[in-house]
Amino acid sequence: MDDRWRRPESRGHNRARTAADANAEPYIECRDLFKIFKKAELEVVALRGLDLEVLPAEMVAIVGASGSGKSTLLNILSGLDRPSAGQVRVGNRDLLNISDQELVQYRRLEVGFVWQATARNLVPYLSARDNIELPQAIAGVGSRARRERSLELLAVLGIEDKAERRIEQLSGGEQQRLAIAVGMANSPPLLLADEPTGELDTQTAVQVFELLKDVNRIYGVTVVVVTHYPGVAEHMDRVLHIRDGRISSESRADADGADAAATEEFLVVDRVGRLQLPQEYVDRLNMHGLAKADIAGQEVNIRPASPGSGRRSSEQAP
Repeated sequence: MDDRWRRPESRGHNRARTAADANAEPYIECRDLFKIFKKAELEVVALRGLDLEVLPAEMVAIVGASGSGKSTLLNILSGLDRPSAGQVRVGNRDLLNISDQELVQYRRLEVGFVWQATARNLVPYLSARDNIELPQAIAGVGSRARRERSLELLAVLGIEDKAERRIEQLSGGEQQRLAIAVGMANSPPLLLADEPTGELDTQTAVQVFELLKDVNRIYGVTVVVVTHYPGVAEHMDRVLHIRDGRISSESRADADGADAAATEEFLVVDRVGRLQLPQEYVDRLNMHGLAKADIAGQEVNIRPASPGSGRRSSEQAP
C-alpha cells in the first residue's frame, strides 16, 4: 500500500478544525470563481464569485437546491469544465490556466470521480476486477501492479468475492462500491462524488458513506461529495451549503463531541465581507433593497432600512 496517501489516524472525522488545520495549505482553493454558460444570446451565471478552501485529506459535502451551482463546481474541480474567471487551484494545478495535455494527465492520475448513474462509472461487459484495471492500463501501469491494486481495493471495499462478476451480477450497492474502487484505481489524491447515493435506499446509502470514510482514512484521499442525502453531516468533516452560485453557510459536527449527530451552522463571510443571510430571515423581515448594519461590542447587527428606502432602491435598480 502506498504510504504517501495514508491518512494519520489521529485526524479523525467530523472534527472541528484546529489551529493547525487553519494554518495548513489548502489542497483545493477557489477565489472569486465565476462560471458563465452562454446559450445563443442568453447568459446563465452558475457560479458568482465563489470562495472555497478544502484541506488535504478532508471530507467535505456540498449541498444545495437544483441550479445552485454545486454540480458546476464539481465539474470544474474534476477538470471536465473550465471556469470563466477567478482562481481555482487543486494541489499544484492551476485549473484556470492549464494546457489540454496537462488537463488529461490531471484527470487521469490526480482525480477520481464517482457518478450517480452506474453506466457512467462502469463498463458492463467487463468483470469487476477488469473495471478497476482499465484506468490503470490507460495510465500505463504494468499488469502485475494492476492486479495487486485491483484486488487490494476490492478487499478494502468488501467485494473481493465479486472480482470476476460482471456488472449485472452485482447489486446497486455493490456497483457503487465498485465505482469507488474504479475512482481510486490510480491512487488519486482527490476523489469527487456526484450524488453517489441518489439511487440507493437509506441503509445502503449509509454503507456507501462509511466506505468513503474508510477510503479517506486508509489512503488519505481528499473527498468532496455533492449530495441531497439529509444525514450527510454525520459522515463528513464539513458540509458546505451553496446558494445562487456562492457558499452561503457551513455546518460542522458539534465541537464538544457530546452528540455525534449534532451540528452547528455558520454563515460564510468571504474575503471582501460578503455574506448571504438565510432565506427565512430575509422573508421574515422582508429584507429587500437597503439594510443597515452596526457593531455592538463583538456583534454585528443587520436590520432592514426604512420601507421607503428599500422601495426606492428596488425602483432605481437596473
